[in-house]
Amino acid sequence: MYYTTILKGPIIFKVMKNISPLLLILLCSQVLLCQENIKSIVQSTDYASDSFFIGASLNHFQLNTNIEDLFLKEFNYLTPANAFKQTRIHPKPNVWKWDRSQSFIDFANEHNLTVRIHGPMSPQASKWAKNDARTPKELKDNMEEYFTALCKRVNNESCVRWMDVVNETVLRDGSWFREKPGDDKWENPWTQIGINSDGFPEYIPRAFEIANEYAPNIKLVYNHNGGMEKAMWEKVMETVLYIKSKGLRVDAIGWQAHLRTNSLSEKDLKYLDYLIDWTHQHKLEFHITELNLWVKEEITDLDSIHKIQNELYTKLINKLISKKDNGIVALNFWGLKTRSGQSKQNKTIFSLFNEANEPNPVMKKITGYLKVISN
Repeated sequence: MYYTTILKGPIIFKVMKNISPLLLILLCSQVLLCQENIKSIVQSTDYASDSFFIGASLNHFQLNTNIEDLFLKEFNYLTPANAFKQTRIHPKPNVWKWDRSQSFIDFANEHNLTVRIHGPMSPQASKWAKNDARTPKELKDNMEEYFTALCKRVNNESCVRWMDVVNETVLRDGSWFREKPGDDKWENPWTQIGINSDGFPEYIPRAFEIANEYAPNIKLVYNHNGGMEKAMWEKVMETVLYIKSKGLRVDAIGWQAHLRTNSLSEKDLKYLDYLIDWTHQHKLEFHITELNLWVKEEITDLDSIHKIQNELYTKLINKLISKKDNGIVALNFWGLKTRSGQSKQNKTIFSLFNEANEPNPVMKKITGYLKVISN
């Protein structure tokens, strides 16, 4: 028995010389199929590398695990989930913890990744900041110390392309997201710093002032949650224009896209279309920053949930691809593994892989769809 060597793209393997041609074709196709992943499809087709990005988030505890391996196989765009937030880095005066954030910078540099820093002024704040005894001056001092230090630290990191400056500023009805009593609720303590004479929370333009001054090399993102509520997005767009009217740079609008099973109605998709167009018309990038699927019901038919996830993700990817020639678009999956949620809205959170690290059907759907659309 003897062998011959076959080269197919970057893949080299040996087969028996007396193997049938049909079997050889099948073998080659199967090997190539195993090599396909999202980043290779994007890199090898007509998706421009500087205008279309797909990535995912990792938590610090997932570094040096098989989750890291899954990420590196599929993606080269990374969003560290929690390591850069105020509650981790500077939760109260005189306390600084840079260890986890530095681990991610080292990881990104080692693997030549593009990074979006997710450490915005937002409800993801420490218990110290949420404590009702805090004064506006104490909150402002902590915010300025933290965000100035963060901007200085990441500005010269070549792997960092974007950073979220603020996040979740507005409620679905268009009102500002504010503080709540106690320190155990989902609240935004930074609004207590004050409302300026133009009617905007002072922390929002101040955060962009700091980022403009100390992170001139980084693209600045105004990130937001919710769905396609018109009143909410009108307030966000008004705020972005206000910031820009002060001579400050805003480079992108982000939408989290924590989807529900009934998300993305025709009305929603029409408004999303308008939102992306508005963003590009104002010379901004559009990012989907935290895509996953929240299921609040007890799951009795897993196949139906997978079908819904396939349909929702396909709609979003199709929308981004249709807009990529008008301006930069980016997609970030929030978490790689399906997991249990922490609220009544997300009993189960579906992502790209199941609890056993096996790809959910949506992975095959995404890779197939990306290939079809690129041809």
